[in-house]
Amino acid sequence: MLGVIGIHLGMTSIFSESGESISCTVVKIGPCYIVQIKTIENDGYSSVQLGMIDKKKRITKSLKGHFKKAGIIPKKKLFEFRGIFPHFKLGDKMNINNLFEEGELIDVKGISKGKGFQGVVKRHNFSGVGEKTHGQHNRLRSPGSIGAGSDPSRVFKGQKMAGRMGGKNVTIQNLKILKIDFDKSILVLKGSVPGNRNSYLIVKKKKK
Repeated sequence: MLGVIGIHLGMTSIFSESGESISCTVVKIGPCYIVQIKTIENDGYSSVQLGMIDKKKRITKSLKGHFKKAGIIPKKKLFEFRGIFPHFKLGDKMNINNLFEEGELIDVKGISKGKGFQGVVKRHNFSGVGEKTHGQHNRLRSPGSIGAGSDPSRVFKGQKMAGRMGGKNVTIQNLKILKIDFDKSILVLKGSVPGNRNSYLIVKKKKK
């Protein structure tokens, strides 16, 4: 599946022709360069590795050699896209002019915001055990029973309980491209995407 690396710039809103306010996310695409092209003959599968944002410090000799083959400056962010892309060459710069169109549906993948350790009410939308009746002054946001005591005498795996929330890979599917600024390589997407501002995103085209 073809895709590129982007940066989450933030959210805004635009007005439709009928005057409706639409919440949008602004994503800066690239510039991305082709660092490596993997083939079935050499690597056992076919893919294209893209790199973004120049890396100036802490570059190992192996990394220097890796980027030297492509003839580009070492990059900070690398990501691989599976598939066969015969029209791409090593060291090429990805141009969004030929990749995306307004009105197209795409998938966006990123790391969701980390919320730290949270209880069941915030993490799983539990309602708590109820009102302050029968002396339950400190049980409003508690999970309640998590399993029977005699049988099975244990807590099943996957039981919804308190724990660390967020900070996971999340993919939002079928986001519509409302506007494209080709000069600044910016996509305006309808809806929200995972992650904080200035975080990296993987923007993928839908399979046809």
